[in-house]
Amino acid sequence: QVQLVESGGGLVQAGASLRLSCAVSGLTFSTYAMGWFRQAPGKEREFVAAISKSGINTYYADSVKGRFTISRDNAKNTVFLQMNSLKPEDTAVYYCAADPTGWAPRLSLNYRYWGQGTQVTVSS
Repeated sequence: QVQLVESGGGLVQAGASLRLSCAVSGLTFSTYAMGWFRQAPGKEREFVAAISKSGINTYYADSVKGRFTISRDNAKNTVFLQMNSLKPEDTAVYYCAADPTGWAPRLSLNYRYWGQGTQVTVSS
């Protein structure tokens, strides 16, 4: 049974930092590209960041580039999202997802497995 479990969300003030983690089990982690998506109330889910299977290549939405960093530890089957200089517009539920292809990291349809999400709330 594949499981993706996010953690690390919370309520912070603008300018603060958070580090999200996503622990993955039930699949061969190193054969999946990983991504983070988010969904704010009343909005569609959007791409945030992705990382290739090896961790060499990373991809970011323009809105988070320079503030967020995605990384992975293939020995611990975990992917991380370091979020710095948080803004109120970063408020959303953040989801991690696993993509067996790695062909189009910004495309949510490519991701086969999803976590339940973790809430991030940034106050002004």
